[in-house]
Amino acid sequence: MIGGALSLVVLIVIGLMLVRYQKDMRAYRARLEGLNLETASTACGKIEYARQGSGYPVLVVHGNGGGVDQGLGMASGYIPAGLKVIAPSRFGYLGTPMPANATVEMQADAYACLLDALGIEKAAIFTSSAWVTSVTQFALRHPERVSAIILHSPNSPGEVGLVAPPKPVFSAMLHSDFIYWIMITYFGDGMQSLVGVPKGFALTPELQEVVTHTLGSVMPVSSRADGMVFDTYVSNPAINDCPLEQISTPTLVISAADDPMTLHSSARNLAALIPGAQFKAIADGGHMMLGHAEEVNQAIQVFLSSAVPELAQ
Repeated sequence: MIGGALSLVVLIVIGLMLVRYQKDMRAYRARLEGLNLETASTACGKIEYARQGSGYPVLVVHGNGGGVDQGLGMASGYIPAGLKVIAPSRFGYLGTPMPANATVEMQADAYACLLDALGIEKAAIFTSSAWVTSVTQFALRHPERVSAIILHSPNSPGEVGLVAPPKPVFSAMLHSDFIYWIMITYFGDGMQSLVGVPKGFALTPELQEVVTHTLGSVMPVSSRADGMVFDTYVSNPAINDCPLEQISTPTLVISAADDPMTLHSSARNLAALIPGAQFKAIADGGHMMLGHAEEVNQAIQVFLSSAVPELAQ
């Protein structure tokens, strides 16, 4: 009798969980469908992207766990008004397929292919976290196509703050929307380290909402899994082999002192290796620089005005 009642309770709980999961998945997919997504057929293959605004072009390249939607989100927080934002999905994210035997250099070339398809000769680039590697390669391989580089919470040579789990475990988790959904829905506090919230950092209700939204914005994670695995096990380590001292493009590096993922000390080292790079230190806020959006936006605006002649007042 007791066993039967317990089984019934378990079934009810599972049923309610599945109903919530399906509701959330519909909302995640509707969010993506609400974006004005485009697809370019380029010499480097199919590339999904979105664009907004007008003016001088800025290529906004998302980090690990992103996609065109994350790129647009970063642009709304950090890119000054009056600029034209082009936000692509990188290899293995959403509508951009992962090529066979993909390399960081291939991804760098894909940025040039996208600019070609859009008829853009030269652009500034903003990127965050994992895909600093491909953007620095783009500046090395196509220096004539990039006017300025902004590296936010950058993946950098040297010590790392977050050690990757075994690749088979990580890949299996990412290819299951349900597993990831359970983790962010019922173990959200424990997942905050995945988006770089420092231990002991005091989250206001507003900042907690930002963190929760960021964790959920990775969904559907299965549509980003190939890119996330590539970022983690191929792209991130490749920064150690990048000849950063050969970059000639004006560069701004922005890093929070308490970033637990891409360490502040490593970001300073990155800036020191790039000739003439400027370094902007943010007091706290971790990998997402929580609470400092206005400060970061202002630093980017000042840098772009000085680095890109077309934007000089």
